[in-house]
Amino acid sequence: MNVVQQFTPAQTRTAEPNYLSGFGNQFETEALPGALPVGRNSPQRCAYGLYAEQLSGSPFTAPRASNERSWLYRIRPTVANIGRFRKAEARLWRSAPCQEVELPPAPMRWSPVPIPAEGLSFVEGVRTLTTAGDAASQAGMAASLYFVTRSMQDEYFYNADAEMLLVPQQGGLHLATEFGRIDIAPGEIAVIPRGVKLRVALTDGPARGYLCENYGGAFTLPERGPIGANCLANPRDFLTPVAAYEDREAPSRLTVKWGGALWETEIAHSPLDVVAWHGNYAPYKYDLRRYSPVGPILFDHADPSIFTVLTAPSETPGTANIDFVIFPDRWMVAENTFRPPWYHMNIMSEFMGLIYGVYDAKPGGGFEPGGVSLHNTMLPHGPDAAAFEGASQAELRPHKQEGTMAFMFETRFLQRVTAWGAGLPELQQDYGEYGRPLRRHFDPSRREW
Repeated sequence: MNVVQQFTPAQTRTAEPNYLSGFGNQFETEALPGALPVGRNSPQRCAYGLYAEQLSGSPFTAPRASNERSWLYRIRPTVANIGRFRKAEARLWRSAPCQEVELPPAPMRWSPVPIPAEGLSFVEGVRTLTTAGDAASQAGMAASLYFVTRSMQDEYFYNADAEMLLVPQQGGLHLATEFGRIDIAPGEIAVIPRGVKLRVALTDGPARGYLCENYGGAFTLPERGPIGANCLANPRDFLTPVAAYEDREAPSRLTVKWGGALWETEIAHSPLDVVAWHGNYAPYKYDLRRYSPVGPILFDHADPSIFTVLTAPSETPGTANIDFVIFPDRWMVAENTFRPPWYHMNIMSEFMGLIYGVYDAKPGGGFEPGGVSLHNTMLPHGPDAAAFEGASQAELRPHKQEGTMAFMFETRFLQRVTAWGAGLPELQQDYGEYGRPLRRHFDPSRREW
């Protein structure tokens, strides 16, 4: 698939970004005709005086099905952008392992954290809530909130530690990457592979959202099993940007997250100078409202795994390093069934956020858009008292959950809360006891109640 998009340094963001459709495809795209070499990857002299550079997201010898790499044809190779790095202030961005505080085992929930009034770029505005595993061992994750109140100007960033999954909750973002341009808004997500450079700009005022850093294997689509070939997240709905480059000579700053720390260096030109590229290692976006849910159509409540959009597998089959799960609009039709999620304890740790609407297991208030809950491994959780009483007595007509979008970052690792998260005034101190109001209904003399 070959798409040409002309882009000049003087061009502003008046035009909408263009995209290539499909998940994990082998794409090719060029912003100048003939910039891609034909039949080879590294010719003696590239067209337009470009440099050829390969970006590998997997070992060279990874099996074909999991091998990830792209060839970039750029004005300068990345090595020309690497100067003498100095350590930068990490602010409230943390990486695993990180055990700043020791908390007792209990469910936790935070009200929405207001967007700060100070000027914050994307890099400056990441606030880590939980970490899990070990970034250096390429296992686990970190879950953060991001706050952006200013666009990056002459500033660029890449994450060498993790693949980044961005989930906007308020305000849109423009992601200018070396592969092309991506716009995302609440209800959409973007995935930026590790090592991909970008600049983040605001599109409609201050922005707030969720950030999942995936230290392990790259996100992929889950197997559908007996569901078959269709539904859930369909590959055609994932969008990868076409090539769009910057030819800009100006003093700039490049920040790199590497080894759990932030490092910065001065550069003299934009690193988003890729004129053409081909391969399958590239950023992408997805509209969560295109997710096609499946569920029980007679009785019982299915496992939440049926709502998995993306999964980052581990070395243990069926056990994810991270599952990204959503709870979108859907019909509830099961008969003689308690329809909200059942009470359970789980080997996985669940970091949940609410993008908009109301989550059906917590309708009584307290879990608001922009908020977070954390139910760690082997800690009990389930519907609150209002949800239980309402669902137990409800007339079971077909009912549509509408205008809602909640999600989970679910991992096999214990998620440790950062000192920032533990000290937030938005932490709901009494949430760990939300199960206490559940009343006793047991009466051995009455089978029906």
